[in-house]
Amino acid sequence: MEEHTQNGIFRSKRMFFFGLLALTAIFGITLLVVAACTSSTPSNTLDNNDEDGRMDWLADSLNPCVICHRVMTPGIVQQFSYSTMAAAGNTCLDCHEVKADHPEAEAHQGFFRIIQPTPLMCQSCHETEVAQFYQSRHALPAYAAMKGTQDLTEEHLEMYESIPEGGFAPDKERNALYVLEGDDITRFACEVCHNIGQPQADGSIGQCQDCHQRHTFSLEQVRRPETCNACHIGPDHPQWEIYQESGHGIAYATDGHNWNWEADSDTLSVRDIPAATCATCHQSSLGDFESTHDVGERLTWYLFASISERRPDWQENQYRMQSVCQQCHNDNFIDEFYADADKATEAVNDWVTESDEIIAALKDEGLLTDAPFDELIDFIYFELWHHWGRTTKFGAWMQGADYTQWHGAYEILRDLAELEEMANQKYKDAGR
Repeated sequence: MEEHTQNGIFRSKRMFFFGLLALTAIFGITLLVVAACTSSTPSNTLDNNDEDGRMDWLADSLNPCVICHRVMTPGIVQQFSYSTMAAAGNTCLDCHEVKADHPEAEAHQGFFRIIQPTPLMCQSCHETEVAQFYQSRHALPAYAAMKGTQDLTEEHLEMYESIPEGGFAPDKERNALYVLEGDDITRFACEVCHNIGQPQADGSIGQCQDCHQRHTFSLEQVRRPETCNACHIGPDHPQWEIYQESGHGIAYATDGHNWNWEADSDTLSVRDIPAATCATCHQSSLGDFESTHDVGERLTWYLFASISERRPDWQENQYRMQSVCQQCHNDNFIDEFYADADKATEAVNDWVTESDEIIAALKDEGLLTDAPFDELIDFIYFELWHHWGRTTKFGAWMQGADYTQWHGAYEILRDLAELEEMANQKYKDAGR
């Protein structure tokens, strides 16, 4: 009897043990199933980071635009997935949906869309930035330098003339070379850059995506100097090449990969970007001033002009730029540099004035017409100020010695000599 009782107790313990083991196994299997289901259903957690640690904000999106365009244009969806715009909760419709009466509206999947959003749409969130852009050379002055002002509406013409460059511009007619080359060429040439200030059908001005590449909206992309070299390159405005040979450009080339390109604009400092770039000098919130989309706000001269003049608010502009310089340089260095660069600018003005006098004298004598680019001498005269004069000035202000000298001053002196020789030949041929 006692033995039977003991066996019963043993069997009960064994059943309890195996039951507990089974429950543990079931619980473990349940955890594995939950984990597997969770990993197959992405969410905006660290599990959605890619190998570079970037967050995919659209990983579990059920947005119809996203679902469709993952198939139709997957590259665009991928770009937007990692953008700050997606992180802020913006959707495709926030930028692309318009009312039916919009001048560029297209019916699409039950709503009306615009394929390429305009600054008017960007303005709903970026009002200050758009207003600053409208006052910049990147706006209507860039467009008018190519197309002229004759096709602008009264409202746009008034806006253009309120901008420093618009009020200063000595010649508001369309660029003669633009007309000479024709649409088949300029579509891939002048317009690529100068359409940054193109009037839009909805009345707004410009193309934000010329600097802010669409669907990524990356601070790093827009802050890196390569972005600006899409237009600021070549013989007439070689800022990119000058920057590369400058001390600032060398610092960027050798250490830029270590810089904090995504630093918040409100706290950006030289600890994040320790040497000058296009953005830090002309736009970023360094020194005593906030960031700006008016790229002329810190400039003292109209360097783009044949004869450079000081800008209307040049003292205030100079203070803004020097405030940036002071983040790295002392006042003595800055003051001496500005004084020397001013003298270089005035020296180029003198050379260009000399070329103007040569051409004006020929026209007064009836030996040269006003028709643009109908003789070789017109090209030499144009290149003297448009290529070499501007390059000399840009090289001086951006500290690119080779461009100031051999791609600048030397070429000016050479063209002056050639202009003088060509003029003398015309006088000789005319018997004067």
